[in-house]
Amino acid sequence: QVQLAESGGGLVQAGGSLRLSCVASGRTFSSSAMGWFRQAPGKEREFVTGINWSGSTYYADSVKGRFTISRDNTKNTVYLQMNSLKPEDTAVYNCALHPTISSTIRTQPGSYVYWGQGTQVTVSS
Repeated sequence: QVQLAESGGGLVQAGGSLRLSCVASGRTFSSSAMGWFRQAPGKEREFVTGINWSGSTYYADSVKGRFTISRDNTKNTVYLQMNSLKPEDTAVYNCALHPTISSTIRTQPGSYVYWGQGTQVTVSS
């Protein structure tokens, strides 16, 4: 069983930055793909970014150039550095784990097995 715990959310002004962290328990982290998703009120959950076991990354167009995903396998942690934040980035952000060594980064929530509880990010204008 894997447990994920996010932290780092908060309130920030437009143009500001936040760094989210997601710590995973268990021994599968280094051989897993990780993803960040977000869900704003009244909207569907959407893919933000993902990183596979070897460190390759993929970003949604809406965050490309502003957000950076990274991982530290020694700490079982994946990070999401968010810069140049916009009010439309406001959402609950969840990390998720896909236990696979496939190089393909999945963008559908159903591909991920384990989920964190989420952390709120609010960007004021």
